[in-house]
Amino acid sequence: MSARPESLGLSSSRLEAIDKYVQRKYVEPGRMPCGQVLVWRRGETAHFSSFGMADVERKKPLKDDTIFRIYSMTKPITSVATMMLFEQGLIALDDPVHKYIPTWKDLGVYQGGFMETFRTKRPDRPMQIVDLLRHTSGLTYGFQQSTNVDAAYRKHKIGEIEKHGTLEDMVQTLAKLPLEFSPGTAWNYSVSTDILGYIVGKVSGMKFEDFLRAKIFKPLGMVDTDFHVRAGQESRLAACYAATPKGTMDLQDDPTKSPYLEAPSLISGGGGLVSTTSDYLKFCRMLIGGGSSDGVQLLSPKTIALMTSNHLPDGKDLPALSRSLFSEATYNGIGFGLGFSVTMDPAKTLIPGSVGEYSWGGAATTSFWIDPKEELIAIFMTQLLPSSAYPIRRELRTMVYSAFTD
Repeated sequence: MSARPESLGLSSSRLEAIDKYVQRKYVEPGRMPCGQVLVWRRGETAHFSSFGMADVERKKPLKDDTIFRIYSMTKPITSVATMMLFEQGLIALDDPVHKYIPTWKDLGVYQGGFMETFRTKRPDRPMQIVDLLRHTSGLTYGFQQSTNVDAAYRKHKIGEIEKHGTLEDMVQTLAKLPLEFSPGTAWNYSVSTDILGYIVGKVSGMKFEDFLRAKIFKPLGMVDTDFHVRAGQESRLAACYAATPKGTMDLQDDPTKSPYLEAPSLISGGGGLVSTTSDYLKFCRMLIGGGSSDGVQLLSPKTIALMTSNHLPDGKDLPALSRSLFSEATYNGIGFGLGFSVTMDPAKTLIPGSVGEYSWGGAATTSFWIDPKEELIAIFMTQLLPSSAYPIRRELRTMVYSAFTD
């Protein structure tokens, strides 16, 4: 349902200015292929626009129902799946991870060495489910490129954009690698959410992908969301591009040859889904609705409140605990909940916002944020790697909030 922005406390001219800005600064100069902007407030869509090319080489315009690789915007969905099992009493947040992955019982913390000569020590405490949800597990991503443990992830192709092997393979390889730090002592963006997907599968007795389809996608009507593009939808998949140092872009994934056209061998709860803006809005509406949307309840309001609270130790923000060289969030004034970054102090972020706002993004520059105080959902879709190429997320937040009239 759409409404005039003015009836929702928003300026239509300022919302339209967002589209013009993104087109002028990024799309027309060839820095970004396309943009899709959705702003939802007070129960209705105030603004939804599509511009640019879904496939530059074939001159295919972006359409409202274009399918995007959402990469790490998969993580909040996997986190919700985990918390659905939590509500059923099947998982506790302080459960040790080795309860579900016995081969991880003796994971050590890196002390020195390289590859087969790693030296480790015992962690201060075992890794817990809450550590996986909030990225305090001691796991990492190879693209962080800061330690010998990161290098081992790259060698074994763990957590890469191009998926290899199976999730079981990943879990058993990780059993042989050290942690970056003792769980709960630091924050590091990582493959933690992939491990949650594995655990959801084990605990539920269903394949992880089948759990998401049956328990989240079907109830919410997310008909275009899956780990691959469904039969008959192939023509709707956008091309994906990589930013170059010259400010141009190269084709990274041709939609006519994309691995997303077939079911993957590795089901990645950390970054494997494709979706549409309309589908992701359905997921966000469930979140802002306290776990319910259109008569469908996935979680309770109390569980959503728990997930969107800062869970970093001692109430700290990311700068105080982060070891990541990269993540999908800015750091100052930002904490982390159970699957989302959480705004603790808007003044420290140096952009408009509200305390309690939560968000995340994906590697191809997709992003969303939810501001419960303002009854606001904003979603941006494009297909450009990496998400750190341009400061568009900060710019979008500033411009969306500048469109407020009350």
